[in-house]
Amino acid sequence: MSLPLAEETQPFGPDHIVYKVKGKMFLLVGIEETPIRFNVKCNPERAIQLREEFPHAVLPGYHMNKKHWNTIVMGEGLSRAQCEEMIRDSYALVAK
Repeated sequence: MSLPLAEETQPFGPDHIVYKVKGKMFLLVGIEETPIRFNVKCNPERAIQLREEFPHAVLPGYHMNKKHWNTIVMGEGLSRAQCEEMIRDSYALVAK
């Protein structure tokens, strides 16, 4: 929510939070999932690179266009800073 113009919505019900910028989704978080998972938009080439580098933590986007979205699994080898960077990158892709 600290990103400019970010808004929090729940269009898919109370179990998921969708963060949008300019009316478009950049982050989807399942709030009842353990471990925590979230979907972020990603440059297609970078998406593949991240999946190869972190095969247990970065997966093709669940219920999303797998070319443009990744599902991130917290606690599977990624630092908080890396996760935050992926969220900021997703925001930047959607905001432009």
